[in-house]
Amino acid sequence: MADDNNNAPHQATPASTEKKLDQLYGLVEGIEIAMFTTRRIDGHLVSRPMATQAQAAGADLWFVTDGEADKMDELQHDPHVNVSYYRDRTREWVSVSGTARTVTDRAKIKELYRPDWKAWFPDEGPGRDGGPDDPRLTLIAVDAHSVVYMVNNTPRPVVLFEVVKGIVTGTQPDVGETHVLSGNELHGRGNG
Repeated sequence: MADDNNNAPHQATPASTEKKLDQLYGLVEGIEIAMFTTRRIDGHLVSRPMATQAQAAGADLWFVTDGEADKMDELQHDPHVNVSYYRDRTREWVSVSGTARTVTDRAKIKELYRPDWKAWFPDEGPGRDGGPDDPRLTLIAVDAHSVVYMVNNTPRPVVLFEVVKGIVTGTQPDVGETHVLSGNELHGRGNG
C-alpha cells in the first residue's frame, strides 16, 4: 500500500497525525494482546496471540518470543506481518501492516524485560530461567508501513442503537471513526 491516505482501503476520518498516533498507541496499550500474522514457508498465513510490550525506541511495536519458535523461520523467509487488535466491548480495532525483524540485543531485552515473561520461559536450569539473560529471549520489532484503526467515542447504548438501525434500514452503522496512518506519518515525515 502506498503511503498516501487517498489510497486507503477504508473511509478515513480526518485528524492530525499527533491525534492519530495518540489514539493508536492508546488502543494498543488498552488491548495488549494482538493477533500476530506471518506467512509460513508453504505460503499459508498463520496467526497467534502475542502480548505487545511497552512502547520503546527502535520500532513501532515490540513483542518477545522464544528464538527457537517456528515463527522465527517464517520471519526469516518473509518479514511482512500483520498485527491486529480487537476490543469486543467497544468494537474498536487496529490493523498494522509492516515488516518484522528479530532483535537479540541484551541491552534492549533488559530495557523491555518484565518479570511475567518467566511464565512463558520456564526454568530449564542455569542461564535458562526466563530472566533477562536467558538466551531464548528474542524480541520481534515491527516497523509499521501503514495502520488502519477504528476508535469509538460513542456510548455503548448508542453503538447498539446504530447496529440495530443498520439492520432495520440496510445502512451501514456509524459506530466509530476510522483513521489511517501512513508510514510517513508514523515515522515523522508526515504533516500534522
